[in-house]
Parts: sequence; C-alpha cells; structure tokens
Amino acid sequence: MIEILSVTGPASVQDLGRFDQYRFGVGTSGAMDDVALRAGNILLGNDENAAAVEIPMMPFRLRFGRDMAFALTGAGVEAEIAGRAIPPWWRSRARAGDILNIKAMSHGARSYLAVGGGIDVPVVLGSRSTQFRGEFGGLNGRPLQAGDILPCAAATTSVGELGVEPADITLARPNAAADEIIVRVVVAGEYDGFDAATQELFWSSGWKITPQSNRYGYRLQGPAVKPKAPIEKRSHGIVPGVIQIPPNGQPIIQMRDAQTSGGYPKIATVIRADLWRVGQARLGGKLRFEQTAYTEALAAEAEMSAYLNRLRGNLRLVEETRACR
Repeated sequence: MIEILSVTGPASVQDLGRFDQYRFGVGTSGAMDDVALRAGNILLGNDENAAAVEIPMMPFRLRFGRDMAFALTGAGVEAEIAGRAIPPWWRSRARAGDILNIKAMSHGARSYLAVGGGIDVPVVLGSRSTQFRGEFGGLNGRPLQAGDILPCAAATTSVGELGVEPADITLARPNAAADEIIVRVVVAGEYDGFDAATQELFWSSGWKITPQSNRYGYRLQGPAVKPKAPIEKRSHGIVPGVIQIPPNGQPIIQMRDAQTSGGYPKIATVIRADLWRVGQARLGGKLRFEQTAYTEALAAEAEMSAYLNRLRGNLRLVEETRACR
C-alpha cells in the first residue's frame, strides 16, 4: 500500500476509463494522458489498464508501505525517492518506508505514478477511474487527500531501474511554435454553419487555455467564433475531444470527465491520437488547431501505436538481456 502524505490540487486514481456505459449517461473518465499511463504500466510489466495516480499539481508526497517498483511518466517533474533524485519517464524501486517527493513540474500538466501491480481500488462499472461528477470509482469517488491509504496489487514481475524515451519527444508536432501546442482535429457536424471567414479565424488563432479549464472541459479564450445564424440543437451524444461553440463564441474542448450529451454546435473534434496533448497543456498555455483528414487521423493513431509497440519491444529486449547475464 501507499500513504498520501501531502497533495496539492485534485490528484486522483485513474485507469484508461470506462467505455461501455455511455448508454446509461456515464462518461469515460480515465487518464487525461493515456499514452503516459500506458507507458508507465509497460515499464512495470503491468496490464496497460492498471490504475495509477494522476497528479496535476505539485508538490505531492507519499510513503511506500512495502517494497515495490514504481514509474513516473507524463509531465517533466523534479522528484526524489528517499532523498535520491529520479528523472521522469523512469522506473525505480522503493523500499518499505521510503518517501517519494514530487517537488516541481518543469513542463506538461500531469504526472502519472504507476506502481507494480497497479492501484487496487474496487472496479466500479468496469473501471477503477475516479468519476468526480458522479462521486464514484477511484478512492471513494473523490480527489486524494493527505492521510489516504491506497491499496496496491501484487506485482507479477520483478524489475530493475530503467528509463524510456518520453512520448512528447517521439510524437511532437514538427511545426509547433515554442509557446503553443498544435492539436490535430477533424471538422464536426455543425462546421458548415460557420462562414468561411470564421472558419479561417478558428484555424489561424492561438487559443489560450483559461483557468476555468479542468477534467470536464478546456475553456478557451480568443476571438469570438460564431455561426452564421444561431444554432439551437436538442442535447445529443458527445465524446471527449469534441469542440463546442457556446453563444459567447469561445470554444470548449470536452475532456475525459465530460458529460455524455450537449446541445452547443460542434465545430471540430480533436483526434484521439492528440487528445493526450490537450491533457498535458497547461492553464494559460496556447493551443492551435490543425485541420486533419480522416485518413491522416488514422495514420496518427498508427504512429502512436507504433511508439507503444516500440516501447514494449525495447522493454522485452532489456529484460531478456538481463535474464541471460
């Protein structure tokens, strides 16, 4: 088990999410950066859907109750275990009583702490993910607090220390400016309800992520993007990644805790291969949208899968080499 000693902001237990409950009005939840979660679990030899701790703010401190392996992925962080510095995208071993101190975040917005065997909270509606809106899943359906005890399953493999190539380097967009994150999107249902000049404004603008952004949705600030005529629709199904335009013309990107239905017009949808980029975008940072065809979205998905396959293969090679020594 691990004991939370101090926490800043809404840290929570998350796995890859629950995807078979939409018909009941239950959203996906799950890690905002699923690539980082998968990578941490791959590093540890876990099932890739094993639950981990999503940490959006620093500092964060915990104590390990027994010897176990752990990995930090996602955002770049300054961290130490038992006073020894450890880099991000690295797996390490902790001894019973060791304190992990994650002190600062140099880039990105969320770090993931995966442990050997995974966080062993109960499965609710097919997932261990915390659903804040419904107050279920995770640990009692709420953000983690100092004094919380998280049970951990027994690890199935024994691993030593090892680092991997961060996904934000491997999958970086080549044409991004230093102060923005480029996000690929496909046009959505009501795109043609906006005139050509407004469509161009949407593509050419840099959109600031406002402080009102969270796991439910990212509210953006920029020039008003409004349809040619008011669009009023009955509430209908939406999914994470959908970009809606409310009456004030300021886009909202639906995120992992998004509601399952809404009526605002949809101008575009973030492709699945890039949704993790949004999850790692900081408040106050800028996004720019890049129009992408469906075939290009599939190619981007294949690129992300290739990165994870390469990571799996490299880990197998390392473990086989160690076993032969």
